[in-house]
Amino acid sequence: MNKNKKFLLLTVLAVFSLVLAACGFGGDSSEKSKDDGKDSGSSGTASKDLNLVVASEPPSLHPQLATDSTSSAVLINIFEGLTRTDKEGKSTPAMAEKWDVSEDGLTYTFHLRDAKWTNGDPVVAGDFEYAWKWALNPENLSEYASVFYPIKGAEAYNLGEGAVDDVAIKAEDDKTLVVTLANPTAYFLELTAFKTYAPVNQKVVEGNDEWYTDAGENYVTNGPFVLDTWKHSDSIVLKKNTDYWDAANVDLETVNIGMVENEATAVTMFKNGEIDYLGSPYQTVALDAIDGFKTDGSLQIEDYAAIYWYKFNTKDKITGNANIRKALTLAIDRQSLIDNVTKGEQKPALGMVPSAISGFEEDRGYYKDNDIEGAKAALEAGMKELGISDPKEISINLSFNTSEGHAAIAQFIQEGWSKNLGISVNLDNSEWQVYLEKLNQLDYQVGRMGWIADYNDAYTFLEMYDTAANGNNDTGWENAQYKDLLKQSISEIDTAKRSEILKQAEAIAMTEFPVGPIYYYTNLYVKDDKVQNMSPDRIGIIQLKDVKITE
Repeated sequence: MNKNKKFLLLTVLAVFSLVLAACGFGGDSSEKSKDDGKDSGSSGTASKDLNLVVASEPPSLHPQLATDSTSSAVLINIFEGLTRTDKEGKSTPAMAEKWDVSEDGLTYTFHLRDAKWTNGDPVVAGDFEYAWKWALNPENLSEYASVFYPIKGAEAYNLGEGAVDDVAIKAEDDKTLVVTLANPTAYFLELTAFKTYAPVNQKVVEGNDEWYTDAGENYVTNGPFVLDTWKHSDSIVLKKNTDYWDAANVDLETVNIGMVENEATAVTMFKNGEIDYLGSPYQTVALDAIDGFKTDGSLQIEDYAAIYWYKFNTKDKITGNANIRKALTLAIDRQSLIDNVTKGEQKPALGMVPSAISGFEEDRGYYKDNDIEGAKAALEAGMKELGISDPKEISINLSFNTSEGHAAIAQFIQEGWSKNLGISVNLDNSEWQVYLEKLNQLDYQVGRMGWIADYNDAYTFLEMYDTAANGNNDTGWENAQYKDLLKQSISEIDTAKRSEILKQAEAIAMTEFPVGPIYYYTNLYVKDDKVQNMSPDRIGIIQLKDVKITE
C-alpha cells in the first residue's frame, strides 16, 4: 500500500544543515549508533554504508500491523518470510529452503532451513504459526488479516465465526510448517513473501505489547539486517545481520535512514551527496526536480503496479450518491495532470487495476478520460436524486495528507471540478497520522490514497473493497455481487477465466465508484553511480540484501 508523503518547498541553508544533523548524517559522536559501520582497514577501502531518507516516521514496525509503504520498506529488510520474490515476481526460497505442494493444490508443506533470530534463538515453524494466527485474531485488529483468507478456516476465525483451532496452519515440528488452503490459490507462494506473513519470535513477543515500538533487546528479527537504532521522527539505522543465513551475500554493512518530510530538502541532499538514492519506496523525487533529472539523464522510470486514486465516503450525504461520485471521477483530466503536474510518465487510470498487473494490460474501457459531458450528465442525475437544483449548492471537501505533490494534484483537480461542474471544492490537508484516522473514521468526503500491489495479481487491488468492514476499505461501500465474484475468483484455477471474473467485479465497482482512479504510478528514482543492484521491482520492493557498493 502506498503512503507517499510530499511537502512544500524551500528551506534556507541554515535550516538544511540542521536537518542533516537531525537525520543522523551530521552531529557529534554521541548521536551515532552503536557501531559506525565503517571499515576499520585501509583508507582506500570503499564504505559499505548506504544513506537514504524516508518522508515520515514509519507508522508501525510490527509486520502483522503495518499497512504502509514506509514501514514495509524497512520491514522487508529486517524480517524474512518463508519466501522472497525476485525482480520478475517469482517466489524464491527464504526461511523455507524448499516446499511441497499436494496434487490438488491445497496443502503446502514448508521445510525450514537452519536460521537464527537476532537474539540467537532458532527460527522455528511455531513462530510462523503464532504470527499468522495472531494476525487473524480479531482482537488484534490487523488490517491485513484478509491476506490469510486463502487458508482454510482463516476467514471464519478472523470474522469471529470460527475457532483458532480450525485454522489450517500447523507446525508439525520445528522445521516443518503445513498449511492447507480452502481453495487452490495461484499466488499463495507470493503471499508468503509479503510482510504480514513474516514470523515473529513467540518467546520474545508473547505478552509484550510494546515489543515492536523501539529498537532494543525485545525487537528481535530474522532478516538480512538488524534494527540497530530508531530515533522516533528522526532516523533509523540498520546494521548487517551477521547471523543471517545468507549473510555472505549481503554487501551492505550499514543503512542510515533519515526522516525528511520536505521533498526539496531531500533533492538537495541527493545533489550534495548526502544520500545515495532518492525515490520509491523511500522519499519521492520532488515534482520540480523531475525535469532537471530527466535533462541530465539520471532519472530512471519504470513500470509500477500501483495506483493513485481518490476514495469517496459513501456514507456522506453528497458523496454517498453514486452519480455524484461518477461525475467527480469523469471530470478529471488525467493526461493534462500527468503532463503538467506529476511529469513522471504515469498512465491515466481508467480502472482499478494497473496495467502492470498480468492479465490487465489493456484498457478495459469503463469510462473516458476527461469526459466532461458525461460528468455533467451524471452530476445532473445525482442532483435530481438529492433534490438539489443548483451545482453551487454542492460543497466538496477534498482531503489529502500534507505534501507538495498531493497539494498540487488536489489544486489541479479542484480547479477542474469547479470550472467544469460549477461546484465548490475546499482543500483539506492533515498530517499523515491524523489523515489516516480521518479516512478510517469516515470523517471525510473525498480523500487521496495510493495502493501498491502486495503481489502480482488483480485481487490485491479489488479485495480491499469486499466488505465495508475491511480495514483497508475506508469508503463504507460494499456490494454483494462484487463480493461473490471475488470469492469465485479464489477457487478458479483457469487463469483466463479467473481474470474475466475479476474484471466483472472491477466493472461493478466502476459503475458505483467507491473510488475515482486517477493514474497508474511509475517508479521514479535517481541514485549514485556507486550504488549497484538497487531498483524497485514492479510492486515497489527493494531488497537491500542485493545492493552493492562499488568504488
